[in-house]
Amino acid sequence: MDSADLQFFATVAKAGSISKAATHLATVQSNVTQRIRRLEAELGIPLFHRNGRGVTLTAAGVQLLPYANQIDQMLDEARRVILDDATPTGQLRIGSMETTAAFRLPPLLVDYSGHFPAVDLSLNTGTTRSLIDDVLERRMDVAFVAGPVEHEDLITERVLTEELVIVTAPWVRQVQDRPAWLPTAASAKIAIFRNGCAYRERLEAQLIQQGVHAIQRMELGTLDGILGCVQAGLAITLLPHAIVETLAAAGKVSVHRLSDQQGVVDTVLIRRRDAYVTTALSSFMAKAREHAISANLTDASRPLH
Repeated sequence: MDSADLQFFATVAKAGSISKAATHLATVQSNVTQRIRRLEAELGIPLFHRNGRGVTLTAAGVQLLPYANQIDQMLDEARRVILDDATPTGQLRIGSMETTAAFRLPPLLVDYSGHFPAVDLSLNTGTTRSLIDDVLERRMDVAFVAGPVEHEDLITERVLTEELVIVTAPWVRQVQDRPAWLPTAASAKIAIFRNGCAYRERLEAQLIQQGVHAIQRMELGTLDGILGCVQAGLAITLLPHAIVETLAAAGKVSVHRLSDQQGVVDTVLIRRRDAYVTTALSSFMAKAREHAISANLTDASRPLH
């Protein structure tokens, strides 16, 4: 099989039509059609169902697609290796949890971009689970996720230790018979990110430990949305203390510490073990370490409100 044919196949599968794929590949439709037909003839089986609206993958096409994507990504990495030199350039794809992207990353990205303006930075947010998959599938070069992460294909490096706290409406105070953040003995409503979020999993585990049998989940896509629901008293959540300390100091939310180090979590930087470390990536990791040291020292000096 020709690697170029596989790249054309993967592009058609993603675009859903020959014409859209041709536009993306900057070629004519007949060239795309010819390459797909050649690949199907070589394999002896159709890869697409053709219809008036475009194309969809056959069962064989679905099986082939992950391999075609991997080849495309490896060829892209090979080009980056060849073009890499002592000056950080090219593309650097960064993944991050929403909370880290909102609070921790802006100073790092500004610092890095100022020192290495030739690097084309892209940032995508997601849950810990989805970001691990993105790095494993080579869609991201590096990602900030909640630890611990144990996978034979990944290298992990701890960059930050956060304290997670229960966040509630400001009028929720300490009571003797049960935790202040638990509205009833048997149920709770939580505002969280979608499934795969490590903080969500910790919050649900904490509720189960407290004997909660019914958990109502409000899934939101933004940190602002979660905090808005919490401030209004619609739900509780679990977030790094550094994210909410300003709101807590202003009396807009209450924070509740967890016992026995249950709220301690590491933020780790992950990358593929077999991926080539470009100068752009190595420079980014060095900057991340610098900012991590500064953030850890600053956090250690802050009391919990």
